[in-house]
Amino acid sequence: MEKEITQSIFIHLKEQKKNVFLEPSKEVFERYVTDNKNVIIVKVLITESPTINIDNIQTSSLEKILVDIFCGKIIFSAYQGNEMKTIYKNAFSKYAINESKLLRYANRRGKKEELKNYLKLINGK
Repeated sequence: MEKEITQSIFIHLKEQKKNVFLEPSKEVFERYVTDNKNVIIVKVLITESPTINIDNIQTSSLEKILVDIFCGKIIFSAYQGNEMKTIYKNAFSKYAINESKLLRYANRRGKKEELKNYLKLINGK
């Protein structure tokens, strides 16, 4: 998503009185987002993010979600530590994860080597 489109989406949701935040910083997230329910966070889509088409709706692939949880330590703080380990183990045991797609996206996020090491750690290798 281009930044202009992201801004337009943010404004549109704000006009509908939605509890929405545009690329919140750590401070904003901790102060205003953490204790609220039904929060919408609008972020720019990183180029070449792995997506899938379901019923003519473009959405995030499981590989993208896994990398986003790994990289988004602030936004996905509730899913860090043992919870993230459980998510990864369940995802790899129940679904066909395209590891090259996963690592390619992690590389776009600047976390490829960290994710490779994490996968080795949770798989006991």
